[in-house]
Parts: sequence; C-alpha cells; structure tokens
Amino acid sequence: MDKTATLITAAEKLFDRHGYMATGMDRLTEAAQMSSRTLYKHAGSKAELMATVLRERDRRFMAQLDVASVDALFAALADWIETEGARGCFFLRSRAETGGDTPEIADAVAAHKTTFRHRVGEIVSAELGRDDPDLTEQIIVLIEGATHAAVYRGAVSVRAARAAAAVLMDGART
Repeated sequence: MDKTATLITAAEKLFDRHGYMATGMDRLTEAAQMSSRTLYKHAGSKAELMATVLRERDRRFMAQLDVASVDALFAALADWIETEGARGCFFLRSRAETGGDTPEIADAVAAHKTTFRHRVGEIVSAELGRDDPDLTEQIIVLIEGATHAAVYRGAVSVRAARAAAAVLMDGART
C-alpha cells in the first residue's frame, strides 16, 4: 500500500471513530506512521484529507449499492453496517460536526448525497418501471433513519426499515 492509501485508511478510522475536530494531526501522523511533513505532502490540509477520506468512503459505499432492487439495497445496508460498524452516517456526522462551514467537507458530503439519491432513484425506477421521486425520498429517509437508529438499536433498525420499504414498494406497484 502506498503512503497516500495508508494515510487515507488510517485517517478514515480515526475520523470515523473520534470525529473530525477531535482528530489532531499528531494523532494522524502516529496512526499513519509518517512524519507531519510527509502527511502534509500527501494530504494537504486536514480539511483536504477529510474530503479525500469522504470521497474514498463514497466510492466504497456506492460500490456496495450496485444492486437491482430496493430489498437488495437494504440487504447491502445491513452488510455495510455489519462490516463497517454502526456509528451512523459518516457523511452526515462530518457535515454536522463542521456545521457545513468547511467547504472541502461540505462539497464532499453534498456530492455523496447527490450520488446516493441518484442511485436510489435508479433502483426504485428500475424496479417499478417508472420514476417515482416521492417514493425515492421515502426510501432514502428509511435508509438514513435505519443507519442512525442502528447506533443504539442494532440490526433490528435495518430489518424494520426493510420491511417498511417492502410495504411502500408493494403499494407503489398497485
């Protein structure tokens, strides 16, 4: 693994676990096992590093959502939470923590949420054979709600959201 990839992996773990504000550059250099000079050379600023981490997380998450049905979307979410842990949406936590005032982070979050909304819309449309923007928004709310509720409720939240989505999809088919 090259130095940039090592840094991104270490930074994602720290930012995800401790948050952006509480993760200092000294902690990042220690976790990535590199000097601060090398870290800045590969990352730029802390905000740029966080944006890079978010873009990499987006890439991995969206690959997980390469599915053909809404039900499979919730199965993918359950797999993601089992693999990555249940700490809520990393993107929304990052935006909330910085108040949307850090452009690099706000832009990365907005890009992810746009891509995510588009992907969910594609899945809903493919399954129904037509666009349904309202249903797409409802599915997104179920996914995001289940992601956050999993923090304290565990996998039951994803199962409940999956069941609710099935009811919504069945209703949309009739």
